[in-house]
Amino acid sequence: MDRHKKDFLPREDLEAIQLKRLKETVERVYHLVPFYRQKFDEVGLKPKHIKSLDDLKNLPFTTKQDLRDHYPFGLFAAPLDQIIRIHSSSGTTGKPTVVGYTENDLKVWTEVMYRTFKMAGVGPGDVVHNAYGYGLFTGGLGFHYGAEAVGAAVVPSSVGFTKRQLMLLKDFGATILCSTPSYALHLAEVAKEEGYDPPKDFLLRAGFFGAEPASEGLRQAVAEAWGIKYFECYGLSEIIGPGVAASCPEGELHIFEDHFIPEIINPETGEVLPEGEEGELVFTTVSKQGLPIIRYRTKDIASLYKAPCKCGRTILRMGRILGRTDDMLIVSGVNVFPSQVEHVLTQVEGLTPNYVIVVDKRGVLDVLEVWVEVDERVFTGDIGSLENLKRKLEEELANALFLRARVKLVEPKTLERSMGKAKRVVDRRELKDIA
Repeated sequence: MDRHKKDFLPREDLEAIQLKRLKETVERVYHLVPFYRQKFDEVGLKPKHIKSLDDLKNLPFTTKQDLRDHYPFGLFAAPLDQIIRIHSSSGTTGKPTVVGYTENDLKVWTEVMYRTFKMAGVGPGDVVHNAYGYGLFTGGLGFHYGAEAVGAAVVPSSVGFTKRQLMLLKDFGATILCSTPSYALHLAEVAKEEGYDPPKDFLLRAGFFGAEPASEGLRQAVAEAWGIKYFECYGLSEIIGPGVAASCPEGELHIFEDHFIPEIINPETGEVLPEGEEGELVFTTVSKQGLPIIRYRTKDIASLYKAPCKCGRTILRMGRILGRTDDMLIVSGVNVFPSQVEHVLTQVEGLTPNYVIVVDKRGVLDVLEVWVEVDERVFTGDIGSLENLKRKLEEELANALFLRARVKLVEPKTLERSMGKAKRVVDRRELKDIA
C-alpha cells in the first residue's frame, strides 16, 4: 500500500490500527519509563486495562513541564544506543524540551511528511525550496526528508540571507516553498524591493506553511503575494515535529491519526469534549519508540470532525488553531487571542499583516495597543486619510474584541521582521511586575 493511501482507510480499519498501537505504546511506557509507571500506578491503571479506544480518557496527561522536569532524557523509552537523532526546543521559557528518535521514529516522521507533500501532488520534477531552520529545530529536516521521499529535489536554504534566497528561488526554478507564513510575506516584500515581479518572475505553484498561527487573512495574503496554493502543516516537536497534521486541496487540516490519536478537552477540567466543540488539543503518539507520549497537552485551541472530507480522506479533520491557552492575553478581564487581532487587520484595506500587540499598564488599568504597518500605497502623508484608517481599525477591533484598543499606524517596513516564528506580543505588564 502506498503510504498516503492510509489517509483513505475505512474508519473501522483505522480504529483497529489505533487500538493495537495504543495497547503496545501503553505497555512500552509502563515498563520502560518510570515516570509513566508511577503515573499509572497512582490512578490504579495497568496496561491490561486498555481494552478500547474509549479507555484512552482514563490515562494521565503529560505536559511540557513534565518534559522539562525530566531533562534531558528522563522520558525516553529507548536507550541512547538506539537513539540516532536528538532535537530540542529553544528553551526560551525554561529548560528546553528534548526529543529523541530511533531509526523507526525517523521512518514514521518521513512517512507523515511524505503524506503531507502528497496532498499537494508534490513529486519528481518539483523543486522544493526549504526555508525552515535546520538544526535543533525540527522544521528544516522534517520537510527535507519528506520532500526527498516523494522524489522532489530539495534546496536546503534554511533561514536568513533573504536576497540570496530570492536568487535561488528564481534561478533554481523552485515550484514549492516551505517556510513560516510571516517569512513568506517578507520574501515577497524584499522581492519587490530587489526589482523582481512576484509571482511572474517565479515558478512557484504551492507552499507549505506552519510553525506559527496564521489567520485566514494572512493565508490569503501569502497565497496572493506568490500566486500559489496555500497548504498548512501543523506539528509539535514533542509529538514528531512537522507532520502531525496537514491540509488537503480542499483546505481542510487532516491529522495522521494512525500515528497520533487526538482528543479535545476542556482546558480547565480535563474532560473530553464531544466532536465539534472547541477546547485544548491533546495527542497520544502510538508508533513512536524513542519518546512515546501519552495524552500530551498542546495548549492549542481547536476542534475535531469525523465526517469524511470532500477530498475523500477519512482521517479526522481539525479546525484551525484558534490560539493557545498560554498565548491568550487577559486585558481588563477580557480574553484576547492574537489571532483575533490578526483577522481584523487582514480585513481592513490599506494595512499590511505586519503588526505587534503591546499590552501596558496605566496606573491600575490595562491598556491594549496595536501597532500595524500601513500599506505603501496608502502611506502618502495624507493625515486625514490616515486618521480615518486609524478610526476604522479601532472600531473594527472594538467590535471583534469587545475591548477598546489604541491603534498606532507606522510606516511601511519599520516593524522588525523575523526569519522564523514572528513575535507578535509585547506584554510590558510583566516587566513592571518584576520591577
